[in-house]
Amino acid sequence: VQLVESGGGLVQPGGSLRLSCAASGFTFSSYTMRWYRQAPGKEREVVASISSAGSSTNYLEYVKGRFTISRDNAKNTVYLQMNSLKPEDSAVYYCNVRPWGRNYWGQGTQVTVSS
Repeated sequence: VQLVESGGGLVQPGGSLRLSCAASGFTFSSYTMRWYRQAPGKEREVVASISSAGSSTNYLEYVKGRFTISRDNAKNTVYLQMNSLKPEDSAVYYCNVRPWGRNYWGQGTQVTVSS
């Protein structure tokens, strides 16, 4: 299993970023995909999830209405559109999948929201 995140960077408060996670090594269209984040000194938390077919999504309460998770099963890629970013959103963002009952993670992509 390989998960490769991209799209992070430095953005001003109120700005937007779109994260991507390219997946391989498993049947992408069969599994729920998740985005997590971890800020310095804090525990990793789930930000959003999307069902295998993309018909169901769930969000951390704090990001509802600002973040949108989506997926393209033809491209084996999951996305996280982040709008109205706040400094509190600064963290390393990780892609996650759990095939065969085991957690797999990408290397993470840094998101920094600062003026």
